[in-house]
Amino acid sequence: MEQKRDFINRLGLTDRKHMVVDGVEHVGKFNEREISLDTNMGLLTIRGEALHITHLNLADGNLVLEGRVDHMDFAEGKTTTGARGKGVLERLFK
Repeated sequence: MEQKRDFINRLGLTDRKHMVVDGVEHVGKFNEREISLDTNMGLLTIRGEALHITHLNLADGNLVLEGRVDHMDFAEGKTTTGARGKGVLERLFK
């Protein structure tokens, strides 16, 4: 998959409590147990407990989160915005 932007795709995790992600283009679902991110290299889903986004700069593609990280899932080519980037109503009324 080709990169969508010129961001570097980088992920840093310290003690499973502090995560820095570079290359973030969009934040989809987020709550204290799950955060879904579109990155320049695909979908990243982070699961854990007490997850909080402490810094977000989409212009620079940077995100910092804190909480207990239990699981990270990478999926190439999928997005947090739904099927092929269309909204629910667009998919229902083709």
